[in-house]
Amino acid sequence: MEFSWIDQGIFIAYGIIIIGIGIWVSRKNGNTSEDYFLAGKTLPWWAIGASLIAANISAEQFIGMSGSGFAIGLAIASYEWMAALTLIVVGKYFLPIFIEKKLYTIPEFIEKRFSTNLKTILAIFWIALFVFVNLTSVLYLGATAMDTIMGDGSGALFQKAIIGLALFSAAYSLYGGLSAVAWTDVIQVVLLVIGGLITTVFALSYVSDGQGVLAGLSMVYEQVPEKFSMILDKGEIITPDGKDAWWDLPGLAVIIGGMWVANLYYWGFNQYIIQRTLAAKSLKEAQKGIVLAAGLKLIIPIIVVLPGIIAFVMNVGPDGVVSTGSADPSFFSETGRIINDNAAPWLIKSFVPTGLKGLVLAALAAAIVSSIASMLNSTATIFTMDIFKPYFGPKTSEKNLVNVGRISASVALLIAVFLAPQLKNLGQVFQYIQEYTGVVSPGILAVFMMGLFWKRTTNNAAIWGVLLSIPIALYFKVAPNGWSDSALFVTIPFMHQMMITWVLSMIVMMIISQIEGKGQDHEKGIVITKSLFATSPTFNISSFIIMIVLVVLYGIFW
Repeated sequence: MEFSWIDQGIFIAYGIIIIGIGIWVSRKNGNTSEDYFLAGKTLPWWAIGASLIAANISAEQFIGMSGSGFAIGLAIASYEWMAALTLIVVGKYFLPIFIEKKLYTIPEFIEKRFSTNLKTILAIFWIALFVFVNLTSVLYLGATAMDTIMGDGSGALFQKAIIGLALFSAAYSLYGGLSAVAWTDVIQVVLLVIGGLITTVFALSYVSDGQGVLAGLSMVYEQVPEKFSMILDKGEIITPDGKDAWWDLPGLAVIIGGMWVANLYYWGFNQYIIQRTLAAKSLKEAQKGIVLAAGLKLIIPIIVVLPGIIAFVMNVGPDGVVSTGSADPSFFSETGRIINDNAAPWLIKSFVPTGLKGLVLAALAAAIVSSIASMLNSTATIFTMDIFKPYFGPKTSEKNLVNVGRISASVALLIAVFLAPQLKNLGQVFQYIQEYTGVVSPGILAVFMMGLFWKRTTNNAAIWGVLLSIPIALYFKVAPNGWSDSALFVTIPFMHQMMITWVLSMIVMMIISQIEGKGQDHEKGIVITKSLFATSPTFNISSFIIMIVLVVLYGIFW
């Protein structure tokens, strides 16, 4: 099915509407840094919840997780379902402290708890991560998907797609700041859910020969029941490229192990995620927004993981024989096997009918553009408030701070546009990003957790803990050539690596803090009181319902 003029018209209309709304909601913005970076602290709970999901669901999930669903199965959905529980933890135990401190940025917490030097180190790290990893990978994956769906997969539209996505996100986010990003996210998240469901529904209907969605789902489960296992045993799932999926999702580690390190770091201390909660009208509004996002997380696997499993069933039979049907050959490798990260684009192009295809592509663009806009705004916030203002412009006017934010975001976007085409042969992109972010995230998480909940943690302990965490992580991950079988080096699944690195980093901090502080509380230690973590009945009841649903889901798909 080709991308018709009807689809093009729908897609163009979507772009005009989003840019128009972004500019319209920005017209009320003032010229202060709070207006630009924190939306004037006026966001209601439903905008916060929608914006959290829109910022999170990007090409990594829409394309990368579908690819992992193709290769691994439903088990990859643990990133989504465990995120729901993580969000509840963040809302109850992290947000009260962050909002009480009146933070603009996450690095700012490090300054208030530890030191300016450590804050600057982490601020530079996060800017580099956003620009060189997050922005580039989202642009690369998004452009690849656009080229595959709208073009012939030859790459002819690839560069144009990168530039188009970059200009699209810049058109409203650079001018309007977080206010424009958050309010357009409300529309974007509705669109991406609807678009994702359309793809899933048509694919399931095709599998069942028109007998309906439930029949299709039943047939998919009957053909590959192993793909619906959430807790993998060693050797249970061998991916199409011959890799044991257990190494990516090692058993119970997804519930009680390293998955917590990845999720707590991402949802609790990631600027472009947590920033919209810092812009809430109040703590209660932020917590209600967190719960809404947690609830939405429960349904996300239907639109980002299930399509990959369906694509697997359509292309790889029980005997391993691949059937490409009438699909575009560019989706497949030289051996005839569909490329993992082409699973979702293949379904969209092959089975979504004319008219709806434009809507689905708009949903994909919404996922990509909303994430790019969020990353740009957060990069600008950290650079302006944590680097420029304290070191280069302590007396700079509010208006100039906003201008610096716009300029820094523009530079970040230009760098990402230049680097994105250089990303090649990443395999399962979602797993790749998770794995290599996992080298640095345990140490950073350790700094925050110790800073929040152990008053004796010292600044030197935090610095040494985060620095030593990297060689500790690499010890379990990378052995020198020819040494892989040496007793000196141990290679383990990256989730185990993250958990061990996190624990060892905290132990290092505890030892140094005890020696340096002689058993005394640090002067900047956070005073914890019972009332600080008090939550509303709405938050408590909603959280309880979400936890019950999670228990049921893991019970069914164990």
